[in-house]
Amino acid sequence: MTPLPTIGRILRTPDSRFAGLTDFPWTPHYREVGGLRIASIDEGPRDAPVVLLMHGEPTWSYLYRKMIPPLLAAGHRVVAPDLVGFGRSDKPARQADYTYRNHVLWMNAWLAALDLRHATLFCQDWGSLIGLRMLAAAPERFDRAVLANGGLPTGTQAKTPPAFLLWRT
Repeated sequence: MTPLPTIGRILRTPDSRFAGLTDFPWTPHYREVGGLRIASIDEGPRDAPVVLLMHGEPTWSYLYRKMIPPLLAAGHRVVAPDLVGFGRSDKPARQADYTYRNHVLWMNAWLAALDLRHATLFCQDWGSLIGLRMLAAAPERFDRAVLANGGLPTGTQAKTPPAFLLWRT
């Protein structure tokens, strides 16, 4: 496994900033990865089929507040992380820490720590750029993938999408 980057100062959004979210009743779960605390929603029976929801930018797991209840009602376990720098997850203070590579490394380490198996990956926007790399690095953890408003450019094609270059920068 590739070593995780060393992070300097870390910022943490106080829990009080999330108080009063009447349509988001789930308790966050935290997992430390490379010195960063990554938050996620993890609801439903532990032995149920897993749906992993990967959000994009500039959102957090709150994006899926209307999808989570029907997935739970259908008998699924729903796991929805907040990417590093978003929602309840830690935020490195240095802008230089926010690289595509670091996001992929952090989320791969988070996925391995959770040891999810037979998951359905639902990813959109940045969540697809990171989630599909998670799938490629550990295909044995996934049974299926759903891609919404996303893709997986490498940044090396002759016609790299300008939005990807901007995001990568």
